[in-house]
Amino acid sequence: MAIRAVDVRKAYGAKDARVEVLRDVSIEVADGERVALLGKSGSGKSTFLNLLGGLDWPSSGSLQVGGRDLDRLSGREMARFRSTTVGIIFQSFNLIASRSAVENVELPMVFAGRSPRDRLAAARRALEAVGLAARLDHKPNEMSGGESQRVAVARALVNRPRVILADEPTGNLDSQTARQVMALILDHVREHDATLVLVTHDEELAASCTDRIVRLVDGRIVAEDL
Repeated sequence: MAIRAVDVRKAYGAKDARVEVLRDVSIEVADGERVALLGKSGSGKSTFLNLLGGLDWPSSGSLQVGGRDLDRLSGREMARFRSTTVGIIFQSFNLIASRSAVENVELPMVFAGRSPRDRLAAARRALEAVGLAARLDHKPNEMSGGESQRVAVARALVNRPRVILADEPTGNLDSQTARQVMALILDHVREHDATLVLVTHDEELAASCTDRIVRLVDGRIVAEDL
C-alpha cells in the first residue's frame, strides 16, 4: 500500500481560536494508483498533500507513505524521505531564484547523498527529458511559467520517487502547456509504476488523468468516484 491514512486531523491555532482544517480523514491508495483530491479552495486538499509529503504533521491520527510511519521518522530520515520516497510538484513552482535550472534539479539529490558528478549528469538528463536542454543554466526569472514548471517536474522526478504529489501543477499554465506538463507526469507514473496523488479543483483534469476521485468538503472526505 502506497498511502494509508487513518483518522487524520489537522488544526491550527490556540484553543480559543482553533481552526480545524482536516477532520478524521481516512484513505488508502494502492501502489501504482492515480488518485485526485478534488475540492474547492479551503477544503483541506493542499493541507493533506503537505502531510503526505512530510512538510507538516497531523494533529492526530496515523499516516503511512511508502511503507513508512511518518511520525516515527527522525529529522534525517524525514529529509531523506522527502528527497527519495516522494516527489512534490507545486503550483507556484517553488524554485530557488538564485539557482539555475540544473542547480534546482540537483537539490533533492544532494539530500539523497548522491555524488556531485552523478547529480549533475542526472539533472542534465532530467531537464533534457522535459525538453529543456537549452535552458540548463537559466535561472527562474529567465524562463517562462511553463518552463519553470517543467524544471519543477524534473526536480520532483529525478530521484524516481515511489509517490508523486502534485498540488495544482497546471494551475498557472495555459491549456497547451498544462497538457504537456501532465503528460510528463503521467509518463513517469506509467514507466515507473509510481503512485500519483493529484490535488485539483478541475473536474475534467481529474477525470482524464486519474483512476479515482476523492472529494473533500470542509476537511472531510464526502465521496469517492471510481
